[in-house]
Amino acid sequence: MLQTTTKPPLTIRLCQPRGFCAGVDRAIQIVVLALKKYGAPVYVRHEIVHNRYVVEGLQNLGAVFIEELSEIPAEHRESPVVFSAHGVPKSVPADAVARNLFYLDATCPLVSKVHKQAMRHQRQGRHVLLIGHAGHPEVIGTMGQLPDGAVTLIETEADVANFTPQDASQLGFVTQTTLSVEDTAGILKALQRKFPELQAPAAESICYATTNRQEAVKDTALGTDLYLIVGAPNSSNSRRLVEVAERAGSKMSLLVQRASEIPWDDIGEIETLGLSAGASAPEIIVDEIIDAFRARFDVKIDIAVTATETENFPVMRVLRDVELTAADMAFVNGPA
Repeated sequence: MLQTTTKPPLTIRLCQPRGFCAGVDRAIQIVVLALKKYGAPVYVRHEIVHNRYVVEGLQNLGAVFIEELSEIPAEHRESPVVFSAHGVPKSVPADAVARNLFYLDATCPLVSKVHKQAMRHQRQGRHVLLIGHAGHPEVIGTMGQLPDGAVTLIETEADVANFTPQDASQLGFVTQTTLSVEDTAGILKALQRKFPELQAPAAESICYATTNRQEAVKDTALGTDLYLIVGAPNSSNSRRLVEVAERAGSKMSLLVQRASEIPWDDIGEIETLGLSAGASAPEIIVDEIIDAFRARFDVKIDIAVTATETENFPVMRVLRDVELTAADMAFVNGPA
């Protein structure tokens, strides 16, 4: 007599919004459109976004990822080079011009806005305080908009305590776009207590997508046995989501890049799973992870809608004559 096994029930709280933001989507489109218009190779300085799956997909289409412009062979100097969504110091496009390279700047418009805010502070005679994480490409790019010594990086409240400016009445701050909203608020309060004349940027620096994804995780974490965030270890906004889930009441939260990284033997018995994705994680991986749970559980999906995103950042004019099809983006969105 055949025995049938019943899968244990599992409710997946699926966050909406999740995954790609407008800036990431634009950056990936720029690389794909450049490949269609100019042909391979298209060089990309640094990972276009922090997601291995996306990078490998673009490599399969003919993109070549480099860290420095000097890596471009002399015979390929007419090929386009794309700057990543995180932004670059001013020295990078200047280097491209000096090398007679054709470049396409895929910096997220919201990162560019932070660059302009920092430069505005400096024009008004202020020393700039950048709240962010040392070594992150976005931080390197923002600091590189201003002369050496014009920006001080503030990572923690301890950094605030240790910072002594030349003129406390002439300070302005900006922030990395992908920070924890709560952590940044604590650092900012410490700065404002110590430097009451500190000037804010003209608009919020932490981007809408970071805020929306953190709020969605915060609203859905309580009561979850496990919270999975789809994203890369070097993705700042994805790692912040793991922290938010833990603080908001999930019993366990983990960052995974693919379904193959789920530690099935360690997660134990679960009844409620939270699931979201960082701003550089494609939806096709979210689907892959849901399928992995369906193979093991009787899955019910509750979609938790906490915000509606309508932002769209157009690509640069030189690429607008190229048609982008669903098939072109199937490597991140799945088949049409």
